[in-house]
Amino acid sequence: MVGLNRRGGRIRGQRIGGGPSGDSTRGLSAERTQVEYFCSRGHRCGPSFAVQAPIPELWVCPHCGLPAGRDQDNPPTEEAVAPYKTHLAYVRERRSDSDAEILLNEALARLRAPRG
Repeated sequence: MVGLNRRGGRIRGQRIGGGPSGDSTRGLSAERTQVEYFCSRGHRCGPSFAVQAPIPELWVCPHCGLPAGRDQDNPPTEEAVAPYKTHLAYVRERRSDSDAEILLNEALARLRAPRG
């Protein structure tokens, strides 16, 4: 449920029975370490990993989708990993415009059909 605080600003809602955030009944968190990655466009990101987990050599830059490495002076080249694609880009690879038109018309017909 979302409401307004005294100043009129929105406050974030929680589900009923959600309990306080950081509830101790969720168990202990694994010890973590933060690793910095650098891409060829100069972006920096620092994902965290469990201490026991193997640290990958490459990471996808969340800013531009290019590969990022751990050596700031020698980041990986742009060709190492394909850039990030959106969900829509993958859909467009699988479906032609005519297929999309057919699916859209079928969905609209189902929505507009009288319910009985």
